Amino acid sequence: MIPLRTDPTAPWNPQAQVCLACGVRRFALFGVLDDAELAAIHHRIADIALEPGQRLYDANDRGTAAYTIREGVLRLERSSERGDRRIVRLAGRTQLVGMEAMLGQTYAADAIACTPVRACRLPRALVDELAEHRPELLRDLMKRWQSALDEADEWLTELSAGSARWRVLRLLLKLTEYGEPDGRLWLPTRGEMGAMLGLTVETTSRLVAALKREAVLEPLDARHARVDMTALAAALKAESDAAG
Repeated sequence: MIPLRTDPTAPWNPQAQVCLACGVRRFALFGVLDDAELAAIHHRIADIALEPGQRLYDANDRGTAAYTIREGVLRLERSSERGDRRIVRLAGRTQLVGMEAMLGQTYAADAIACTPVRACRLPRALVDELAEHRPELLRDLMKRWQSALDEADEWLTELSAGSARWRVLRLLLKLTEYGEPDGRLWLPTRGEMGAMLGLTVETTSRLVAALKREAVLEPLDARHARVDMTALAAALKAESDAAG
């Protein structure tokens, strides 16, 4: 195996250690690259750290790079002409965001950290260079792009139909896909939930309070909770049965 630091006399780039120890590397876009190839490019990959609420990029900014999420959860938000904001999807560990930059387009949404986030910045020029010699990289990029489109479509179709309680339950199920290993998951504000689900803040608040009483949802702090998956599954089945 070729070590990342191929020249012991060269200045040490901290990103080399990040790449070497990366737990998501084999699942990420550059997972097809071997250690020698990664050694030649790691100095061009920036390690990004964000705190909750910080932005990775803004909608309509000129796209110059895509980003692989190594840790944490990002939300992709768009604003309507009236100024209303809506979360169109989430992105978590191993997922790629900002892919529109690969076509020279502006970013389609604001990318905002929901939790502490670590990400790798993948410049468009670097991806273009690698794709010339690694056609499988381009195929993987297209698959990830299609997956992101499917995810956004799933958010739209699954979370905008059915009863209000059904929508909230489906949202909680979706949020568990981005949970931490200890079961903690990021919880949107009631206003954010309402915007995602097409519900008023009052309705969302009432339903969340009911799910707490039913022990489906265990709040940990203002923005984090745990979900009892058995209770959630039972609640979803009951709501589905009630709908006929």
